[in-house]
Amino acid sequence: MKRIAGMREVAKIVRFGSVTPISGADFVREVSQAPEDVWVVVLHHKEGGEVSDCQILLQCLDELTTKYPATKFVKIISTNCIQNYPDCNLPTVLVYHNDALKSNYVGVRSFGRRCTPEGVALTLCQSDPVLNDGRSKKEQSREAVLERVRERFLGKVVERVISSEIMFASFASFDEI
Repeated sequence: MKRIAGMREVAKIVRFGSVTPISGADFVREVSQAPEDVWVVVLHHKEGGEVSDCQILLQCLDELTTKYPATKFVKIISTNCIQNYPDCNLPTVLVYHNDALKSNYVGVRSFGRRCTPEGVALTLCQSDPVLNDGRSKKEQSREAVLERVRERFLGKVVERVISSEIMFASFASFDEI
């Protein structure tokens, strides 16, 4: 019984877990009519490799979907949603909650000099608790999400420093030969 209850809890948490493609006709149903407790992150992009920044940001959002399955991530081809939307504004991220636009980010530089999953997460959570891993009964506090993102970021930095020290040590021993 405990095992079944645990499986049901996990099933409740994992509601989304991927960047779902939608069409213009799906926008109202998938974004505006999302449940009250769900934050929706909408990526306006251009299909294919025409705008490489779109691909970079999509990879970051793909990584965030696995860490925050209670946040809904969708993507839509920009011109399917807003006719004649200029490519120079791509990628554009819109954040919705309770049928209202809460924030928008135009261009990949909105997420920092180098667009990374951590940078995107930090930017999305600056004003609201957009990202939710679904583990807490109530909506997560902004500070808790930011702290978790900072911890992951520092972990990656430490990992890179250690790997570069190992590489440096191997080059140093190569010089001795």
